[in-house]
Amino acid sequence: MRGPIAPPQVPLAASRAEVFADLVQDSVDRLERRWPQLADIDFLVLEVPRLDGRGDGPVWDDEAVPLGGVVPAREGRRARVVVYRRPVEIRTKGRDERAALVHEVVVEQVAELLGLTPETVDPRYGED
Repeated sequence: MRGPIAPPQVPLAASRAEVFADLVQDSVDRLERRWPQLADIDFLVLEVPRLDGRGDGPVWDDEAVPLGGVVPAREGRRARVVVYRRPVEIRTKGRDERAALVHEVVVEQVAELLGLTPETVDPRYGED
């Protein structure tokens, strides 16, 4: 008999990408309680940053690999915050550490987009 090891409703069936996207969404949900205007921002997860200038997303052109980026609103498009899954995963060992780093990245990118400090966006920023 062939089939999935676990039924779809069991967490084992979730891919790493889906689990990561859930971490980003959890972070956004935490921040939206304090900043309702975040509902007007799209939050995206991409595997890795782009090396070229094609498209309208953030471009990586530095020596350090970015963990996230911001695309300001323009021409009728909503602002976007991007979190890069693979660079974050490489820098973390477990789910709790990954969740903390994802939240830091989201807070930093939201702060940049809103023109605030990360501590203003989330008073607990940097405490972990």
